[in-house]
This record gives sequence, C-alpha cells and structure tokens, in this order.
Amino acid sequence: MAVECAEIRRHHRVGTKNVAGICLPTNVKFQSPACSSIDAEETVEPYTTEKMNRVPGGYLALTECFEIMTVDFNNLQELKSLATKKPGKIGIPVIKEGILDAVVVWFVLQLDDEHSLSTSPSVETCWEQAIYPVHDLADYWIKPGDHVMMEVSCQDCYLRIQNISVFGSEREVGAGKNFTQDKDLLSLGSEAELCSALANLQTSKPDAVEQTCILESTEIALLNNSLYHEGFKMAMRKVLSSLTPEKLCQAMDTQCQNEMSCGSEESNSEESIPEPFYVLDVSEGFSILPIIAGTLGQVKPYSSVEKDQHRITLDLISEANHFPKETLEFWLRHVEDESAVLQRPKSDKLWSIIILDVIEPSGLIQQEIMEKAAISRCLLQSGGKIFPQYVLMFGLLVESQTLVEESAVQGTERTLGLNIAPFINQFQVPIRVFLDLSSLPCIPLSKPVELLRLDLMTPYLNTSNREVKVHICKSGQVTAIPFWYHMYLDDEIRLDTSSEASHWKQAAVVLDNPIQVEMGEELVLNVQHHKSNVSITVKQ
Repeated sequence: MAVECAEIRRHHRVGTKNVAGICLPTNVKFQSPACSSIDAEETVEPYTTEKMNRVPGGYLALTECFEIMTVDFNNLQELKSLATKKPGKIGIPVIKEGILDAVVVWFVLQLDDEHSLSTSPSVETCWEQAIYPVHDLADYWIKPGDHVMMEVSCQDCYLRIQNISVFGSEREVGAGKNFTQDKDLLSLGSEAELCSALANLQTSKPDAVEQTCILESTEIALLNNSLYHEGFKMAMRKVLSSLTPEKLCQAMDTQCQNEMSCGSEESNSEESIPEPFYVLDVSEGFSILPIIAGTLGQVKPYSSVEKDQHRITLDLISEANHFPKETLEFWLRHVEDESAVLQRPKSDKLWSIIILDVIEPSGLIQQEIMEKAAISRCLLQSGGKIFPQYVLMFGLLVESQTLVEESAVQGTERTLGLNIAPFINQFQVPIRVFLDLSSLPCIPLSKPVELLRLDLMTPYLNTSNREVKVHICKSGQVTAIPFWYHMYLDDEIRLDTSSEASHWKQAAVVLDNPIQVEMGEELVLNVQHHKSNVSITVKQ
C-alpha cells in the first residue's frame, strides 16, 4: 500500500533548501541508498525496513492494500522466469489525500491450502515490512481520483518497485525531470507563455554540474534537523566571538559576501589579512558544519569526509553560497596517516574548534571518544573548545514485555515444548540499540534521572562509576532501562538525542530477570563507563 509517513520522509528526502543559512543548490540531489537504481555501481537492497505499527508518528494509508505478484516456490520454471521477466506496471487508485512518502510491502506465506503466515503491519509478527521510499516527484500531494503508478520487477533477486508516478484526471507527476518539464509545457495556456518557457529551457546553463549524493538515512535525517545545525552555528559563533573580543564575529550572508568580493581593492596586501581561526569537523559521515563555520568570519574550516561524492557535493554547496575558492579544505588530504586524524592544522598553529562525534546513531557512545577528547584538548588554542563540551546520559525504569520477548527466548510454550532457550540466550546482547522510545510499547515506572556525565573539556568532572537512586513512581515490574543523551555544546545550547527531530536512536539495557517494585520505593542503579562501554546494573 502507498502511505504518508513523516518519519520515513525525513529519513529519505531532504525537505529543506536552507540549513542554518546555507543554501542547498538545486543541482545537488540527495538520495538514500534505498532509492538507488538497478544500474547503480554498488548492488544495494532497493528498500529499507520498518515495523510500521511502531514507527514514530504512525502512518496514513493512502491506498487500499494491493497484490504486487504471486510466486510459486514449487514451480521451478516460474522462478527462473522472474530473472528475465520485464517490469510489470501497476496502477492503484488513491482513497485518501495526503503526501506520498513510500510504498510499504509485506507478504502472505501460504504454507498449504489451510495455513498461512502474514508479515502485515496489522498483525503482531516478528517481521518488519519492506519500505520503498518515493522520490523525484514534482508534487508529492495526492488525492482521491489520482492513481499511483509503479513498475515492479525481480530481475536481480531483489523485489524492485521503481518509476513511481502519480496519474490523475488533471495532471501526471512523473519521476523524471525532463518528463515534468514536458508536461509543464503542454499545460501552458498561451503562445507567449510557451515561447517564454522554451527560452528559459534554452538559456539554462549547459555546463551546470548535476550531482547525486547518496546519504545514509540517518545522514538525511541529520540534514533535515534544523535545531542541530542552528545549535552548532550559535555555539561556534560564541566561541569565535570570545576569541576576538574587539569585534563580534557575525555571520555573513550571501549579499554581504558578494559586496565584499566586489568592493575589495587589489592593493590590499596579504600582510593585512588576519590569521584565520581553524575549525576541524571530525564527525563521521556527511556534515555541512564546516561550511556553516565558514560563514562566521575569518575561519578556515576543515572537513573529514572520506567519500569523493561527498567532497564534490560540499564543494558545490560552497560554490552555491559564494565561498571563495579553497575556503573549505578536506583534512584527510593533509594527513599522511588516516588513523591519526587529530593533528595540528599547521606546525605552528592550533585549532579554535574541534567537532567530535560522541554518540553513534544507534544510541551508544562512540568507541575511544574520551581518548580522542584527550588528544583534542592538547590541540586547542587558548580559549578553543571541543564540541560537544560535555554529555549527560539520562535513563528511566520501564516495564516492557516487548523488549523482554525481543531480547531472549521465553520458556518452551512458543517453541512447541522444545527447550532451546538455554542455548539461544547465550548469544543475547546486553544492550538493545536503534530503539524509538517514543513508540516503544512500555510503561514508565520512574521519571528520567541523570546516569552519567562525560566531560570532554574538563575530564576531572567525569563520573565513570556511580550509584544512582531512582524513585519509583508506579508499581510494576522493571524489565528494562532505556537511555539517551543531552549533548551540551555549551552551558546554554543543548541537543537532545531523544527529540522528535533527532537523527539518533535510543538504546536500552534489558534485565535478565524482572524486578517487582512498588510506588514510593527506591531502586539503586550502579552505572559504569569503561573504554566507551556503559553497563547498568541494579544493586540489590
């Protein structure tokens, strides 16, 4: 079925054209791996997966359920034909108006004439559903009377749903740019409008570089997170301003930059140019924070991105925002040993700001982060800062039968009397990751409490081992302790990894044995942080 789902949308489509004052150019197209075509250089799964009945914010079905294909696994000839069969076209009527974000696929497994299993989101099942994000439409809004069109194939052992378009009595919204332009031309009402449109097409820049940038879904969600980028922009401005007390370090918009470039006189000597502030971003994956830093005055930003397509994209974004050439540097080109990224910018210079990745998207603390922070502190100029400056870890006690059942085999009833739990449960992990606490079926038994402090700037304030008393607010059985983080760029600017806009997920410690608690009691937790690993146990 076709669905509207804001959570899928923010992980697979960049929904903003301006990030903290940085313009994202139209010649750069961001895609998630699930949107890659069959002709892509790397073979990747053309879908992602979600438990749709647990997706944050829910979803809205825009079409009825429809059958994509039937496969008889006992028919060898039919299975062979799938690899050569041309894509089949399907058209599905729209029953509700909304934003077309994805096509959700599940299966009915017919075991025999009487027994079947379904992976539908309406059934409580161990399976997730396959998500095919919709992209490249001129207009994603659909309404009753429209039809969602798609091509379905299984030529490379993957079920592919491609070329999704919308057809209605008044319009047809295709998946290709040229297709959309042709339809726009046909809809013009006068000869003058037609001539004008043709002129615009002919005068478009023939040498404009079109760049497709493949980002992980968490990277797209991060790009859509305006609070994250605005927070970093404010924090960086405050640090740079404190290093230049004689003048405020103000952000330069495009107009100001153009005026400066046009009004500058060639007679200015290089000696009159002040030494820049050096900013290093060593966060993992795609990041535009170095470009944001470059708008904050006399700054020399360095990015640590590794992929060529990401570097090309950052160069195009810099160009679109009228950055002087060579303003943005790629740090790995200056480092002989990529394992030793944390070095001085120059032999006689130090960094003003170093941005570190402290929390993984999964909800865990990055490995060796405290060691990286220790090195970074030695590379900062006086008054320089590491971002984030410190991190507070929060958690609460919950009763969640879902986490219990998904973490270990429970008894013998569901395994037809076979006692496999003792063997299988030897391989269970102590911490569940990639959780969405907002949609996790659970009953909170306490209020959130601070569990741990990681201070990257002032290490003597760290709490690597502590006991935390937790007041019980509701009677029940404690089965798990979910946790998340507040990342402080400074004492006033904070990023919450559990917020709705966050690209981070949450994690949880699942107890081996539930603990019965009564309202008004206190439970004591022992929290330890050692070599980037966190353990939480209940003191009894």
